[in-house]
Amino acid sequence: MQLVFATEDFVIEGNLYPGFPIVLHDSMESCTPANRFLRYHLMRGAIGSERSWPTIGQAIYDYFAYLQARRRRWDDPRPAEEQGLVGAYRDYCTDTLKHKKNTVSLRLTYICLFYEYALRQGWIYELPYGYEERKVKRKRGRRSHTDTSGGKTRSRDVTLKRQVQLPEFLSKDEVRTILANADNVHHKLMIRLGLQTGLRREELATFPEAYVFNPTSRGTTTRNIKIRLDANDGHGMDMKGSKPRYLFISRRLMQDLYQYKTQIRGERASLSDSPQKPLFLNHVGMPFANHGKSIERIVRNIGRKCGIKTYPHMLRHTYSTHTLYAMRRNNEIEPLIYLQNQLGHSSIELTMIYAHVLDDSPEDAVLAYDDELNDWIDA
Repeated sequence: MQLVFATEDFVIEGNLYPGFPIVLHDSMESCTPANRFLRYHLMRGAIGSERSWPTIGQAIYDYFAYLQARRRRWDDPRPAEEQGLVGAYRDYCTDTLKHKKNTVSLRLTYICLFYEYALRQGWIYELPYGYEERKVKRKRGRRSHTDTSGGKTRSRDVTLKRQVQLPEFLSKDEVRTILANADNVHHKLMIRLGLQTGLRREELATFPEAYVFNPTSRGTTTRNIKIRLDANDGHGMDMKGSKPRYLFISRRLMQDLYQYKTQIRGERASLSDSPQKPLFLNHVGMPFANHGKSIERIVRNIGRKCGIKTYPHMLRHTYSTHTLYAMRRNNEIEPLIYLQNQLGHSSIELTMIYAHVLDDSPEDAVLAYDDELNDWIDA
């Protein structure tokens, strides 16, 4: 018995995507259903970001590896113990491998989608799991009176009960400490941009030099400057989903970015043989590769230096949590809508997580972060 990855390449709109998982059984035949599901699920545009594709493929691959190690077929109607094939795999991931609940839940989602696809195709006659009613908390709203669900939802009985994992964020004192320990001027401004705009790691890595200008020369007098982020404008911005959005940057931050662009960036830009589009370059004058993965190491190392756990996405959480709090405190109109647009979330539900953070956080912990985001730069 052998389990392998086959590099079966395919092309979508001129781009090559290698390595769908091919699972071999005793007969040495490829597991065509798994491949057909992946092609259907990914190529029809159900997943907004192609970076999620390896995760989905890995989820299916791991499940089939689990079955093969136990000499079971995915379409075997016999139950594995009492809970069925998928339930047994869930318990293996949680109890034996000790995977995080979010990891297990994500894998189960795609495994269940695979089985539901197989049922529609007629490859199996019943699902290896059932459904049950679960209670859910419904938020009151304008249409809450039309909800006839009774606070219940129908869920797959093999999935883990959903737990809201609140984002981690930095306090004002922690922000000051991290900035004080960021000795590299390039890294420091990159961290500031993340803290004051909520940009994702890949967006920080590819933030275009062309977006930065002298706010004084353009006659802008507003406190915040509005710029358009667009992955297709030729400047090379790497954005999740590639959907254009507007970003507000404080006038002070834009001025500092412009000063960096004109007075400091050239130090690294001169190391490259050709002009580079991103504002921030690595130590050899090239753009940060692999969607800015080395930025992860940079931010974590600075945090480790001063004894504070931090990473690029925590900068985004920090911006989001305190911006929402400040707008609520100042009675700003529709703060969640503003934050959703600023972060580039596809759904308001994604942004709502920061409302949960405020509900569960001590007020003085949030108050410690000044609503004037530039104040701690001069502290």
